[in-house]
Amino acid sequence: MAAEQQNEVKMPQMEENKENSIDESLGLESILTVKSLIIILQIIKDSQQQHGLRHGDYQRYRGYCSRRLRRLRKTLSFKMGNRHKFTGKKVTVELLSDNRHLLLVLMEAERAWSYAMQLKQEANTEPRKRFHLLARLRKAAKHGEQLEKLCESPRVDAKTKLEAQAYTAYLNGMVQFELQEWKSAMESFNKCKTIYEKLASAFTEEQAVLYHQRVEEISPNIRYCAYNIGDQNAINDLMQMRLSAGGGGGMMAEKLEALITQTRAKQAAVMSEVEWRGRTVPVKIDKARIFLLGLADNEAAIIQADNEETKERLYESLLAECRDTIQAVREELRTDQRERAAEGADSGKVSNLQYLHSYLTYIKLWTVVRRNESMAHALQAKLKEPQTDENKRGPRPQDLIRLYDIILQSLAELSSLQGLEEDHTFQKEVALKTLVYKAYRCFYIAQSYVLVKKWSEALVLYERVLKYTREVQSKAKSFNNSLKDLPDVQELIAEVSAEKYSLQAAAILEKSGKTDSVAPSDVFTGPLSDRLDNFRLDPTLLSKQPNLVQFPPDFQPIPCKPLFFDLALNHVAFPPLDDKVEQKGKGGITGYFRGFFGFGS
Repeated sequence: MAAEQQNEVKMPQMEENKENSIDESLGLESILTVKSLIIILQIIKDSQQQHGLRHGDYQRYRGYCSRRLRRLRKTLSFKMGNRHKFTGKKVTVELLSDNRHLLLVLMEAERAWSYAMQLKQEANTEPRKRFHLLARLRKAAKHGEQLEKLCESPRVDAKTKLEAQAYTAYLNGMVQFELQEWKSAMESFNKCKTIYEKLASAFTEEQAVLYHQRVEEISPNIRYCAYNIGDQNAINDLMQMRLSAGGGGGMMAEKLEALITQTRAKQAAVMSEVEWRGRTVPVKIDKARIFLLGLADNEAAIIQADNEETKERLYESLLAECRDTIQAVREELRTDQRERAAEGADSGKVSNLQYLHSYLTYIKLWTVVRRNESMAHALQAKLKEPQTDENKRGPRPQDLIRLYDIILQSLAELSSLQGLEEDHTFQKEVALKTLVYKAYRCFYIAQSYVLVKKWSEALVLYERVLKYTREVQSKAKSFNNSLKDLPDVQELIAEVSAEKYSLQAAAILEKSGKTDSVAPSDVFTGPLSDRLDNFRLDPTLLSKQPNLVQFPPDFQPIPCKPLFFDLALNHVAFPPLDDKVEQKGKGGITGYFRGFFGFGS
């Protein structure tokens, strides 16, 4: 207890006040003097969702439990000694007049459980922490048993008693599950499941949702325990649970993947060879055997996936497993090539190991093609839906062009696989598939040109789409099964024909200046001042930003002020003015002095 108190995460007073208000709104500190009533499952689920477990942050939730315990002890004056000495103190039946004493025990169990789950995450890189994990789980189970004993008091209502029993059974099941005591764990989980199912049947649907969710969380653990006990049919149920988005969640998801790998490893001992395109290749690498055995199950799971998110997750899982297998085969191939070079063997013939590598690469590339095609189908459906939110960016044809670029790149790599250069049937199949995806890529390039009103370019691209589809139809007659997993080109031809006619009409209307019926978005592009002579119902004029005039206005040329130059003045001969000019006489020095003193004329 002292060690856990030392590890508490400190928190600002403002956040503690916020937690207090949340707890009071949930009714965690209400006092019932007649019967002690706490809804255990709802309390822990609400606390977990609000304090870190929505994102898998067990450390944050553990800190919340520690602070919650401190506040409860302070409120209830339930002190564990003083600052100098720790004195253990237990909650007894006599204290149950206040239901917050039950919360003390519940929060202690939750704190120990969250610490165990935190250690579970860290034990992936530090295996020694598993011992501490088991100790914390046992501590949580011990607190759960204490809570169950306290709830046996007549002061506690029947619903709280049942919830305490289910909670204790769940914690005991977690301990036994980690210790691999499958039979005991299965009994505990079944007891927990039975109680929650009965509680769900006793209340309304709104109240029963939480209990049904808990039952769904426990079910994968029960199936896993049943399989380890010896029930071989449980593996099928676990494979179906793997299709769900959570796959059991966290610890169960890891164990489920390990179980599937272990099952395939047992079956791989029987598998010795694989046949592909008329050639039988021995498979001696265990990782390749396990992958090839699970390939059919993975493809079936992808087909059965009920939504795009699950399908995308399964595709990514399959591709990751395929890459790891190819890497293992590549390492063996390098060793084999060195040995063959040392022996001087003929390097012209493709070895079995190289052919196996080509087969695995084919699986990877074709999976990439199918994954991108699945994403393209989802984007096509969204592209046809009306756009409701103008501020949110919707799918565009450019997004589909990128997907088809990746598909064509993968098909180009398929045609260059070693060992298949002389397989003319394979090369023709790849060429046929390339034509199909080129047609779709060209179609969406044309769509992107339509959006920017480049009618001529779009029309030329539509003609190229029809050219590709005609080639596909002419070549597909010799391949009966080559188009079964490809998009239907007949639908593309019909869509292109319709688009061509509307495109030609739009181009003619734009050329004649009558673009009113081309696109509704282009009708009211000009300001109101430019179309005063034409009456149109323009709803944008009633919006907050009506397009009335163009501001600032465009510059217009005006005549400048003229400059005048008198060029005739240089050619005018003026008459002599000598007779008009006064002749000054010669006065001599006398006249000088007269003018100097100012008395001369």
